[in-house]
Amino acid sequence: MNPARPSYTIGAHRFEADPVAPGLHLVATPIGNLGDITLRALTTLAAADIVLCEDTRTSGKLMERFAIRTKLSPYHEHNAQKVRPAILARLSDGATIALISDAGMPLVSDPGYRLVTEALALSIPVTVCPGASAVLAGLAVSGLPTDRFLFAGFLPQKPGERRRVLSEFAGTRATLVFFESPHRIIEALHDVAATLPGRTVAVTRELTKLHEEVLRGTATDIAARLTARPAVKGEITLLVSPPVAQDVVSEDDLEAAITEALASLPASKAASDISKRLKLNRAEIYQRILARKERDGP
Repeated sequence: MNPARPSYTIGAHRFEADPVAPGLHLVATPIGNLGDITLRALTTLAAADIVLCEDTRTSGKLMERFAIRTKLSPYHEHNAQKVRPAILARLSDGATIALISDAGMPLVSDPGYRLVTEALALSIPVTVCPGASAVLAGLAVSGLPTDRFLFAGFLPQKPGERRRVLSEFAGTRATLVFFESPHRIIEALHDVAATLPGRTVAVTRELTKLHEEVLRGTATDIAARLTARPAVKGEITLLVSPPVAQDVVSEDDLEAAITEALASLPASKAASDISKRLKLNRAEIYQRILARKERDGP
């Protein structure tokens, strides 16, 4: 085997990497267990002219594990605007460049969107090497409906903003998927309990790693279990079940109910009354009432 050829190793075995076409290659990396890397990802990383990554120290561990010698170059939210023109210039000249994140699929709550859109605008080939994703792994193991889901990234850090965002999704008939910090997961669960009552929740932690854990139940129950621990650690994906199917209430019927309730009740109490009678989300009704008042005036 020619030692000059790009290569990678798996265990004690060394493999030459086949050439990879020029362009930008989005390569998924393991979310924990390095054994989840794909053969195509290994070939692409080994054959690329350069690998763009968030943190060279983190990605260096992956490259070292498989004896890949391709140069790592940092590409993250703090330097992206500065280094992107040079990257695009190299791609335009026919370079083969791989983009990875610290874990999982690039661009999913990670930098890279602008690079992809600008590369496409320049007619630079963009391809993807699929693989591990905390979103799909969490969804699959959660026990919640998988036929329709909505991934909404990280929840806001401020409680008020977090509740507002959760309320916006109250009527979404899909499993909700969020990323959350271990330092805020208990607070987030309390907000889920308050804004999306009655939902089944799954908290997946350290997926694919040694201490993988999936907690299922109500938001209040899981919050209590986590509160009893000395600390909560690890990468967390939070999943919330869809609302229970209800009889469809037409727009005309809902607007008529709002008009009737506002004739004798203030906005807050009107929202509560309609929510109970029609079995609809109170926060959503309240926002609709406020929007009407703003539109129609006093």
